[in-house]
Amino acid sequence: MDSRQPLLPIGALALALAMLTGCSSAGSTAASSTSAAGSTAASAASSAEPAAGSADSATARTFTADNGEITIPVDPQRVVATGYAVPVLIEADANLVGISTWPRGLALMTPEDLATYEGLEKIGGAMAAETNYEAIASVKPDLIVIGVPKPVLADIDLKRLEAVAPVVAIGPTVPDAWRELSKLQADAAGALENFDAAQAEYEAKAADLKAKYATALAGLQFGHLGAYGEVAKGTFHREYGGSWGTNIAQDIGVTYYGEPVEKTGGSGDVSEYPAIEQLPASLGTADVITYSVQPDGTPSEAVQYVLDSELWKNLPAVQAGKVFAVKYTEAATFPSAMLTLDALDETLTPLLNQ
Repeated sequence: MDSRQPLLPIGALALALAMLTGCSSAGSTAASSTSAAGSTAASAASSAEPAAGSADSATARTFTADNGEITIPVDPQRVVATGYAVPVLIEADANLVGISTWPRGLALMTPEDLATYEGLEKIGGAMAAETNYEAIASVKPDLIVIGVPKPVLADIDLKRLEAVAPVVAIGPTVPDAWRELSKLQADAAGALENFDAAQAEYEAKAADLKAKYATALAGLQFGHLGAYGEVAKGTFHREYGGSWGTNIAQDIGVTYYGEPVEKTGGSGDVSEYPAIEQLPASLGTADVITYSVQPDGTPSEAVQYVLDSELWKNLPAVQAGKVFAVKYTEAATFPSAMLTLDALDETLTPLLNQ
């Protein structure tokens, strides 16, 4: 179940729905994630309490999720995961028995995690509306973790799922909230040990890179061209601090300036889709520009459209040669974000010599 549809659409409209992919983890500075995810994390404190009225409080607890206060097993043994919870729980070695498909994240998986993904029963497609209720029931879960945004929950028959097993919905809010929300997903599934280790590894690497680039990045104002946009409509994807293309770079000290002309909620608070004629006004004052590319290093059609524009070629940062492609900007877990850190280190190296 691809929660990124509302979040990172296959078009601009879908993306605006979501974050529709934070940051105590490594110093992300987006205020949006602090407010959106912080309240969720705080409410999850009740997850450590025994479930009120539970027949066996030693094996059950109350967990606060998007769909309310849910009684769940303390140590789930048969977990179904959907949407953004799929890569999180695979990487955390949760006791999974079924998952929705997650094609957009396969390039970010290690060979071992990819093998796990391929070997698990698929209980739904990439979209929430593609949930296969019979397949979920057939794997006999004791917990179902739904990783889609609240707007997408309307596409899921929660009552039908709740008749099978306890359901916790923990979906994305703003892009950089993946840090807090993925931890809640791992917590619900009883898989915090591996999650915490991956988080610590990420934070240590981000801190090292922040120190490495501190002098090179000092005083520079960055702009970012995102992976999405609609060529047919002549728009480009402008991302600001706290968005998919920027939040991990912020963890190593990159500063992204500006904000959307109109904040529309979710990802619309940290990104927008201006007409390409607005390129000079939007990115003309950037000292440095980063832009998202696919895992193989090639631009998407929407990005290539911008790169071919004369307006792009005439931007001061472009003419100064201070434009850098970044891979893996859709990372939404700590292990996959390690790939993003490596990509940032590789692409930004020339700044160390300037």
